[in-house]
Amino acid sequence: MQQRKTVITGTGRYIPPVVKTNADFTTHQFFTENKEPIGIDPTQIVSKFEKITGIAERRYAAQDMTASGMGIIAAQLAIEAANCDKETIDQIIFAHNFGDVQTNTVQSEAMPALASRVKRALKINNPNCIPYDILFGCPGWLQGVIQADHFIKAGAARKCLVIGGEALSRVVDLADRDCMIFSDGAGACIVEAVENTTSGVLSSEVQAHCNEELDFLNMGRSYAPDSDANIRFIKMKGRKVYEYALKNVPVAMKDCLDKAGQPVENLKKIFIHQANEKMDDAIVAAFYKLYGIEEVPINIMPMNIQKLGNSSVATIPTLYDMVVKNEKPEHVLEKGDIIIFASVGAGMNINAVCYRY
Repeated sequence: MQQRKTVITGTGRYIPPVVKTNADFTTHQFFTENKEPIGIDPTQIVSKFEKITGIAERRYAAQDMTASGMGIIAAQLAIEAANCDKETIDQIIFAHNFGDVQTNTVQSEAMPALASRVKRALKINNPNCIPYDILFGCPGWLQGVIQADHFIKAGAARKCLVIGGEALSRVVDLADRDCMIFSDGAGACIVEAVENTTSGVLSSEVQAHCNEELDFLNMGRSYAPDSDANIRFIKMKGRKVYEYALKNVPVAMKDCLDKAGQPVENLKKIFIHQANEKMDDAIVAAFYKLYGIEEVPINIMPMNIQKLGNSSVATIPTLYDMVVKNEKPEHVLEKGDIIIFASVGAGMNINAVCYRY
């Protein structure tokens, strides 16, 4: 039945210009949590890292660029793609985790809100356009889409700008080999109420586990022996995150797809948070096994982690923007295709959205 749906009408992204290859890390000295040298040739560490994560290079923001600055550019492109009158936007939702981290300092700015900074930069004068930020770990952008969908279906909004932007390169510990995972970037979309359409958000699923899972990703002191105890960096219990994601994300994806009333055979693409190539492959395989399917369909899962790394809230919107703009020829979306967005991250939080293109 055709009715009002929440439809993504335009997308945009900002990919930073600074390319950091794996070779750049072969001169690093990595330490353990106990501040002892790992004792393995950095070249071997980097080689093993690439085999596990799939990451060959990542992008870092230029020194004069911030998370909100990247978000502003992505937002402008999304507004243009949607052919949107910016004064008709009801909400600006900016997902991030660290605010505008300044280079060469430990200072992070999150006041005023990054969404408010976007509103001013876009010169939106409408006082009824409400900007606010959300902190939800890597699933933040997708959580923003879910919130926008709820507001639209409740009649409280008709058009929202949802942005995910992060400069993780400024909060990584260069003495910790996990620093190679993270990167910078921003993605944005316009979602709006569209009448008499079958396209749009069909269902969503959100979960959070905050007991022992809470510190799987956390902030901690550098592993470097001479580090300042007052400065904190991203720390991750990689094995714990992997096990958690493999156990919980496939179930959330299945619940979301089933809630939409769609058979798994109808699924055309899975846009999953670009955290770790091996982990994402395992999640998708486990998802299909829940339906008794042993072989994952070919070309079901677009990826960009190999060149862009893990940019947290920006991974899904940048990847989706690439696909809808035909920049990944092996991944073509056609009107009516059923897709799933899914993410997992700090909290620990999980979400999924079933969407008809």
